[in-house]
Amino acid sequence: MEKNRFYVTTAIDYTNDVIHIGHAYQKVLADILYRYHKLVGDDAYFLTGTDNHGGKTEEGAEKAGIPIEKFSKKISDEDEEQLKALNIKPSRFIRTTDPDHKKTVYKLYKKIKASGDIYLGKYEGLYCPGCEEFKTRRNLVDDKCPDHPTVHLETLAEDNYFFKLSKYQDFVTKHIEKYPEFVQPEGRRKEVLSFLKNEPLKDTPISRPKVKWGIPFPDDKSHTFYVWFEALINYVTGAPAKYWPTDVHVLGKDNLRFHAVLWPAMLKSAGMKLPKTVYAHGFLSLEGKKISKSLGNIIRPKELAAEFGADAVRYYLARYGPLRKDADISRKHLKEVYNADLANGLGNLISRVVGLIDQHFGGKVPQPPKDPDEHPLRVNERIHNWKKVYKDLDESIRSYRFDEALASIWKFISAADKYVDESKPWDLSKKDKEELAWVIYGLADSIHQLGWILLPLLPETSKRIAKAFQLKRIAVSSPSYKDSWTNIKPGTQVRLKEALFPRIS
Repeated sequence: MEKNRFYVTTAIDYTNDVIHIGHAYQKVLADILYRYHKLVGDDAYFLTGTDNHGGKTEEGAEKAGIPIEKFSKKISDEDEEQLKALNIKPSRFIRTTDPDHKKTVYKLYKKIKASGDIYLGKYEGLYCPGCEEFKTRRNLVDDKCPDHPTVHLETLAEDNYFFKLSKYQDFVTKHIEKYPEFVQPEGRRKEVLSFLKNEPLKDTPISRPKVKWGIPFPDDKSHTFYVWFEALINYVTGAPAKYWPTDVHVLGKDNLRFHAVLWPAMLKSAGMKLPKTVYAHGFLSLEGKKISKSLGNIIRPKELAAEFGADAVRYYLARYGPLRKDADISRKHLKEVYNADLANGLGNLISRVVGLIDQHFGGKVPQPPKDPDEHPLRVNERIHNWKKVYKDLDESIRSYRFDEALASIWKFISAADKYVDESKPWDLSKKDKEELAWVIYGLADSIHQLGWILLPLLPETSKRIAKAFQLKRIAVSSPSYKDSWTNIKPGTQVRLKEALFPRIS
């Protein structure tokens, strides 16, 4: 039986500087989606990488005094290392300098040209070097780019090759209206529709005569492709053809119009299928301020991972990040969340269960006196059973509600911790050994299931749980509750050498 295919991408980052924690946020979300779909048996693929071309990289290389090819590769390599620090493992880390990308750009351009959608014209207007975007007065706030208010806007007058974007206004509008899932969350969809209804689309330049660091334009070697036009095509370059169309592009709201307006128009012109969803999250700020080099408050993923651990950062971002609206983070809040949710929550539950197994059954999971599937932690709705956790997890992740997925899991962790207190195994050990075995087996089996269900979200923690409970294979064919799902085996030796999340003082 052929597997379902799932293809997730993120925006690719400019190589003018190394990414910070704000850039890494969307990569964490995409990694969770990728791991989850792999876990439930889908043929999943995850693409991220760097946008190596354009004026911003030229400027960065010039300031650093490093040849541009070397500078761009250096930043790109460091970005890849930053993501590895958070256990983000894409199927491919693409660079727009990769040889196959150039070939794909030329191939797609040829299709768009054949549709009669390319012509030579003249652009006169404003340009923001910060986002490398052509601007109109209506795009500005107080005559400044809203995303780069400190960047001086350039006034351009240059010959460019144009793409007939105006031709596709009705098509893009009707597509977004017909397919509500195409732009998510709903607030972003309304924003794009409002833009399309109130501002006629203008044809957009797709080449630059003054930017030399880019893919040469095939019809005029004195031009290079406009960085946004060729960068979007990385999604086609980066995965085998069988994965197209993309299931979801995960990106920041500042990139929304490129992906929700320009990109579908380009694909329609080229005769290609459109992505299923464009998900645009909000902005991440740090202690009430925008994360920026000029403010000196840049935090790299490696830095936070070294301080709190990769899984703690993943948990914090996925649960408290700017999923639907802007969000503010801080080290203080991260520390509070770490101690409350991870050290005192998940970590404490596992330590308690391991301690009980060690104290009362010599470190081995006891034989349950009843059917394990009848244990209260599995069937009692009052204490948030696993059937509901599975259902909540599946629904939440498929609807991009990562915060709700984690909330459901942590509700179970709290319920399991409360079950320990209410069942009082320290008293049962004196009067009812069978009931004690029943209670502790159910808790051990719940940790077993936690090990599986946390794998997409907290992969390192999941592996440590698996090692502690001798779980050689944490995988199932479906996220829903199935009779074929195996329980933990009685007699399993349980070992936990150190706490999963030591408290931070």
